[in-house]
Amino acid sequence: MELSDKYCQGARVDVSSVSTSMATDPMTEEILRDDLRFYFMSPCEKYKTRRQLPWKLAVQIFKIFMITLQLILFGLNNQLVVSYKEENLMAFKSLFLKGYSGVDEDDYSIAVYTKQSVYDSLRYVIDQYSLLGNLSVGPVSYAEENETFLPLIICKKSYKKGSVEPSEEAYDVDAELETVCLSLDPESTKTWRKNNISFFELDFYRLVDIEITFALKGINLQTVRSRELPDCYSFFVKIRFDNSCHSGKVKLTLDFDAVSSVCRNWKISGTAQKNTHYLLIFDGFVIVVCLISAVLCTRSIILAVRLLQRFSSFCLENYNQKVCEDDQREFLNGWYILVIISDVLAIIGSILKMEIQAKSLNNYDVCSIFLGTSTLMVWVGVIRYLGYFEKYNVLILTMRAALPKVLRFCCCAGMIYLGYTFCGWIVLGPYHEKGYQTTGFPMTELRRFLMGQKEGFPLQGQEGVGTECGEAESIHPSVMLCCCKRVPKDDTIILIS
Repeated sequence: MELSDKYCQGARVDVSSVSTSMATDPMTEEILRDDLRFYFMSPCEKYKTRRQLPWKLAVQIFKIFMITLQLILFGLNNQLVVSYKEENLMAFKSLFLKGYSGVDEDDYSIAVYTKQSVYDSLRYVIDQYSLLGNLSVGPVSYAEENETFLPLIICKKSYKKGSVEPSEEAYDVDAELETVCLSLDPESTKTWRKNNISFFELDFYRLVDIEITFALKGINLQTVRSRELPDCYSFFVKIRFDNSCHSGKVKLTLDFDAVSSVCRNWKISGTAQKNTHYLLIFDGFVIVVCLISAVLCTRSIILAVRLLQRFSSFCLENYNQKVCEDDQREFLNGWYILVIISDVLAIIGSILKMEIQAKSLNNYDVCSIFLGTSTLMVWVGVIRYLGYFEKYNVLILTMRAALPKVLRFCCCAGMIYLGYTFCGWIVLGPYHEKGYQTTGFPMTELRRFLMGQKEGFPLQGQEGVGTECGEAESIHPSVMLCCCKRVPKDDTIILIS
């Protein structure tokens, strides 16, 4: 460490004030000095000095518009896909879950509390499935394989044996689980139910869960409006009756996996097919621009390394000194590395997008990660060119000076936050109502009164008015919890609208 510091202190060479020694070629020194000055110039200064066009700057600016436009087009298409899946999920819940209100209660869709409700919900799923063609308003039908409908499969999982006597505080349970499954053809619902009556004789004290799975087919026709070919979807639906808690509450959940594919037989008029070709050409052009950007930045890094080697050799040969690490880092431009990484991510994301447009892939999430990250890095990379201006350089210098301290602060604060998170999770977690985040907090008496709901707030002339604090029997319980009822006598009442 001391040796390196010694070299660093004695090796700092100011290029503008390097004195010429007896063994130094003045021409070589001047050429090196000019090359170093030119390397650290801004694109505008380079153009003024040697009339060198700022190709990298032009490519980066052009690439920003290309990648941003590509991201917007993909985002609009992805939005249609996500909305189609979400709306189908809501439609399936309304079709197959009896009593579904349109809002999930928590981590499940709906809950039932009686045996009859469980039986009714099971029959409801089967009946709705058999009548799907006459019920659904969307282009959804049964999935087929080899010109035959794929069956509905219902499986019940329960403990192998057991007996429970809560009154006697006695139980005998075999923890090993057994699964019994049946399959149902949509065209044989009536006879199937009669032939499998024993299957629906449930022992609820042994029952763990019931799973119903079936496959449906659908077509996303809304992409026609965006001049794209519609996708065909396979929905693998799973409905689960969860009784694993054995608490008297059976939770019903419905979820599905949606897989898109190319429709086998399709015919569409208009410009949808041409629009797809244009998008593929545009994505290919983005890949070419990113390749050019990566090549230019790689070339700049190679030239910087060679220039550093020339400067290091010059210092060793003429001054017998090494270039310190701080001066070596001046030649390493991290912005170029950032641009190269963003180019690689943009190329990968563009290839995935082309595969999705060609209906060869359907992984929109992975493509979104690559395109989104590359766009972020491209916009951040342009800050480098703003750093050549004195007023805009303040942000870069501030970030460079503050980043180490900010990271150290985040590490220390993160430990406090993690400790608080684990403590809050174990102390408050079991008692926190997660449903308030979606359905909102309960209304207070004040808000109810302001909205005109007079329940709990008797008016004058009604029961409960004119009593004092000791006469609480005629006051609504919610009012009694808030405050004592008092009759205004000589108070000045101000109505605020």
